[in-house]
Amino acid sequence: MEVILLEKIHKLGNLGDKVRVRAGYGRNFLIPQKRAVPATQENIEKFEMQRAKLESVQSTALLAASARIEALDGVEVEIAAKAATEGKLYGSIGTAEISEAIRATGNELEKREVRLPDGPLREVGTYQVIIHLQADAETSITVNVVAEEESIADSGH
Repeated sequence: MEVILLEKIHKLGNLGDKVRVRAGYGRNFLIPQKRAVPATQENIEKFEMQRAKLESVQSTALLAASARIEALDGVEVEIAAKAATEGKLYGSIGTAEISEAIRATGNELEKREVRLPDGPLREVGTYQVIIHLQADAETSITVNVVAEEESIADSGH
């Protein structure tokens, strides 16, 4: 299936590119999310008339994302979690917990913008987490996972 991209998509193409994608990806994701349109002659002509408007919308979104990245630059968050004595967590720290900790610093962030390529964090330590706001707007932040301090009353002694 051939589609025309209405925005830059990571590892696929730029705004206005005519690309071949699998039918399911185009029909079930790109087109319903308004990220692409089928590459028919009518849509190609319509796109060319709207190209300048779409490019200005994309550049405005990139400027907004760049401002958010500047605000996130150097942000370091600490997340306390229950852990065993060897440093393994009794659960895991995922995108929801990380985005919540970043929002607590006053920055706006959705959990879908947090990228954990190695999966959830399962041990105490310091991690670099990728924040992906847009195809051209990415940064990383430092997440410190620390063990929660158990009080004497909790330990049952």
